[in-house]
Amino acid sequence: MGTTTMGVKLDDATRERIKMAASRIDRTPHWLIKQAIFSYLDKLENSDTLPELPALFVGAANESEEPVAPQDEPHQPFLEFAEQILPQSVSRAAITAAWRRPETDAVSMLMEQARLSPPVAEQAHKLAYQLAEKLRNQKSASGRAGMVQGLLQEFSLSSQEGVALMCLAEALLRIPDKATRDALIRDKISNGNWQSHIGRSPSLFVNAATWGLLFTGRLVSTHNEANLSRSLNRIIGKSGEPLIRKGVDMAMRLMGEQFVTGETIAQALANARKLEEKGFRYSYDMLGEAALTAADAQAYMVSYQQAIHAIGKASNGRGIYEGPGISIKLSALHPRYSRAQYDRVMEELYPRLKSLTLLARQYDIGLNIDAEEADRLEISLDLLEKLCFEPELAGWNGIGFVIQAYQKRCPLVIDYLVDLASRSRRRLMIRLVKGAYWDSEIKRAQMEGLEGYPVYTRKVYTDVSYLACAKKLLAVPNLIYPQFATHNAHTLAAIYHLAGQNYYPGQYEFQCLHGMGEPLYEQVTGKVADGKLNRPCRIYAPVGTHETLLAYLVRRLLENGANTSFVNRIADATLPLDELVADPVEAVEKLAQQEGQAGIPHPKIPLPRDLYGEGRINSAGLDLANEHRLASLSSALLSNAMQKWQAKPVLEQPVADGEMTPVINPAEPKDIVGWGREATESEVEQALQNAVNQAPVWFATPPQERAAILQRAAVLMEDQMQQLIGLLVREAGKTFSNAIAEVREAVDFLHYYAGQVRDDFDNETHRPLGPVVCISPWNFPLAIFTGQIAAALAAGNSVLAKPAEQTSLIAAQGIAILLEAGVPPGVVQLLPGRGETVGAQLTADARVRGVMFTGSTEVATLLQRNIATRLDAQGRPIPLIAETGGMNAMIVDSSALTEQVVVDVLASAFDSAGQRCSALRVLCLQDDIAEHTLKMLRGAMAECRMGNPGRLTTDIGPVIDSEAKANIERHIQTMRAKGRPVFQAARENSDDAQEWQTGTFVMPTLIELENFAELEKEVFGPVLHVVRYNRNQLAELIEQINASGYGLTLGVHTRIDETIAQVTGSAHVGNLYVNRNMVGAVVGVQPFGGEGLSGTGPKAGGPLYLYRLLAHRPPNALNT
Repeated sequence: MGTTTMGVKLDDATRERIKMAASRIDRTPHWLIKQAIFSYLDKLENSDTLPELPALFVGAANESEEPVAPQDEPHQPFLEFAEQILPQSVSRAAITAAWRRPETDAVSMLMEQARLSPPVAEQAHKLAYQLAEKLRNQKSASGRAGMVQGLLQEFSLSSQEGVALMCLAEALLRIPDKATRDALIRDKISNGNWQSHIGRSPSLFVNAATWGLLFTGRLVSTHNEANLSRSLNRIIGKSGEPLIRKGVDMAMRLMGEQFVTGETIAQALANARKLEEKGFRYSYDMLGEAALTAADAQAYMVSYQQAIHAIGKASNGRGIYEGPGISIKLSALHPRYSRAQYDRVMEELYPRLKSLTLLARQYDIGLNIDAEEADRLEISLDLLEKLCFEPELAGWNGIGFVIQAYQKRCPLVIDYLVDLASRSRRRLMIRLVKGAYWDSEIKRAQMEGLEGYPVYTRKVYTDVSYLACAKKLLAVPNLIYPQFATHNAHTLAAIYHLAGQNYYPGQYEFQCLHGMGEPLYEQVTGKVADGKLNRPCRIYAPVGTHETLLAYLVRRLLENGANTSFVNRIADATLPLDELVADPVEAVEKLAQQEGQAGIPHPKIPLPRDLYGEGRINSAGLDLANEHRLASLSSALLSNAMQKWQAKPVLEQPVADGEMTPVINPAEPKDIVGWGREATESEVEQALQNAVNQAPVWFATPPQERAAILQRAAVLMEDQMQQLIGLLVREAGKTFSNAIAEVREAVDFLHYYAGQVRDDFDNETHRPLGPVVCISPWNFPLAIFTGQIAAALAAGNSVLAKPAEQTSLIAAQGIAILLEAGVPPGVVQLLPGRGETVGAQLTADARVRGVMFTGSTEVATLLQRNIATRLDAQGRPIPLIAETGGMNAMIVDSSALTEQVVVDVLASAFDSAGQRCSALRVLCLQDDIAEHTLKMLRGAMAECRMGNPGRLTTDIGPVIDSEAKANIERHIQTMRAKGRPVFQAARENSDDAQEWQTGTFVMPTLIELENFAELEKEVFGPVLHVVRYNRNQLAELIEQINASGYGLTLGVHTRIDETIAQVTGSAHVGNLYVNRNMVGAVVGVQPFGGEGLSGTGPKAGGPLYLYRLLAHRPPNALNT
């Protein structure tokens, strides 16, 4: 019988063929059909010869017009996820495939493409040497530019002083209150060793700054904060501190002005005239980082519109090549510019991009789309493709796009852009840059455990890539207008000679950054008769107030201060010019001779998997921005979704089936995830006896063998990651990113504890407790469940695992993996059920020699009471390792960067729907910045999408069950009744208006309290409380937090080291986070656990944990 697929009636045989073909390539039938349609459309649009077309046309007239009736299909989990996977053309698939390719593969492919012919290489070296020599010797870099370059050169970023200057530059100008500004100045300057710089620099300005900083450093450096104001008054009178504040403030503004063309577009256009008269052109960039709220995005949109009008009028018909242009940042136009929010990007961001482009066309000025982080490249290409085929933009060549040479995908992106220009019948402006997000790309790949880096790990490889890409761009002058953005004399010289001497206007241009490249390009732009090269240079010119400068300034300081930067090295008189202008291809060949192969990664930047050295491997992540990874995940999710999972007791002996109850998806009640049943009283008794019998057998297993079994389990768990993700999403309500992180944490626990016993344990000296009960929570049903069991097994104990009743299915899979890895039956056993029955029977039994518990403080207190009287053979109470909740706070002062605070608060309070032990419960804001921060936070909350976590678009899933939902809503209602301001916001994530009502969803909630003590207990859900504090009352605030009795996590956001020291010195918490979010502690890196009402210790994922699971340890073991 035929059924419909995407509205097309197919017979069963055809459907089966599609299914088989899709499984062979690890894709879904849905993906295969979409891809086939996409490929066929490509052929039709390219006018390819298709042999079946005549037959189609002949048969069309005779074909019956039988309507296709849509047929209801049964509910299928993850179908919407599958429908969100994007089909790709051949060239786009090639780009995705190259995302994290091995560096050796990428570099070896580039070498021949980048190699200069001997005559060109010789000419390029000669010109580069001349440019660099003149640049180093010229005295024209005086005035502001020379002063700031001298300052950066002298106080390199490796020094404490350089860091102090960066902190000042980044924070000083946005702090609203004088007291915090003064504290920041004291903090950064008094700790700097300014004296060591005196007389070392040839720049008078730097030495003057050194003397000034030395003077103020001595002045404000004091060990006694109470005496500080008296010291200032005594030494220089009452006006001393404001004078210092003003002096440092001016120094920072000077540095800011170095990198910004003007505070407004009108100022910038006026300031640009001087260099425009010398032949320079400009591309203006309205400063600001990514939008976090709809209001941010609208403000940036208005700013861009006003700028285009002003630039357009100033251009006065000069055109896209001769006149000024604008650069726009897509993340500024929409608060959710990411692959996960693809639908919103296309529906909401794209119209804004089109509108700005049409406005630019109206004035005939170039508009460049700036490059951003690597995971936004491919969505930006989709936006560009759509833009290029807009009928209203047909025939206009002012669309520009920025590509980054440090990305391994860059050469393939050029191939695609050339093809796009050809298909859309236009000439694209392509700006080639080295790339400005290198450090964050490296860190992100490491943190997420990805298979490689999207960027090169050595600067010289990026230089080689730049040359190879430049040659590709120059090869198609009819389709591409190349814009070469570089401050490197060799790169400039190579391009000059590669492009040939027959230059014509509109052939290509160079670009540089305002405040960094002008001294070099003053030798390039201008008439040959004046000793110049007669090549155009466009200056990338940031426009904005000092408040918007911050993140851009830090990127420029990092770029300039990096010791591999040409701008930094040209100023280093000790570096020979020949070395400075060396051909990067030759440099790579020299490295290859030393290392045996071209493209070996930087020796100090291991691959993400090797981050922890030889001790253990980093768990593998999954990139949710990579279309190939998404397609593979989708295939696995669909194939596993129809399996009905089961959770029943797992003992040494087989167990009866018994009556099973359905396990329901908390986001979607009609989705029955599987079936489970509780362990009976007799099964618990049998399990206890098994555990006693098996304990000596497992203890006798050598630690190295136990470790090998746990490592096998880690490998198996990684192999099954995709199916485990699906189960976590459906049973526990996890979003995809949370589910991936959970599997990774479980794998990390297995590797970490295995490594510890393998290297440090000996059965003669490390003796286990015996049978240990592990009671784990529903909020981390795989990670904490696995962590407890892995630790107990590693130490040589037999384990009785009692998972939370809400999440027994995922626990059953965890146990199955351990058994498959080689843990003997009876050594680890699964006993699903309620705490009141199964949990109570287990913990009350005298044969149990230790209890590991993660859950509520109330239950932990009961457990402690129940086992307190039970002693081991040495007369000590049997151990209880408990990790409970917390009234976790974050303290934010006025020196903190609001945008970073808001991002970190969203993650800390609302990620996992607030269902983390470590989640932020109380945000403490300094009065001076409270309103500003809350306004931005409310706006960002409104952009979060709440709904079924089975969609990629979901940010916030359900709370675990209806009881949890009722408890949270009762608290919110109580606060409303008290008259406390309550704010709730989220975006719907589905066309189904009933979704929020049928699932157990609670909207992200913000409640303002009068003081910290008003919150009496933890509210376990997406509810954030806010209290305000006065800067002078920080000590009292910390006392209030300590007085709650909880001590799990605490966060602090400040740029003042003294404040960090005060908080870390007086707060009684297990984990304290500085200038970051408060969730996601990493095994072996940030051991996790609390004190007081928040836990007993020792910390999970730390070096002390296993020792608590031993009855006997060597005398020299770590003191626990």
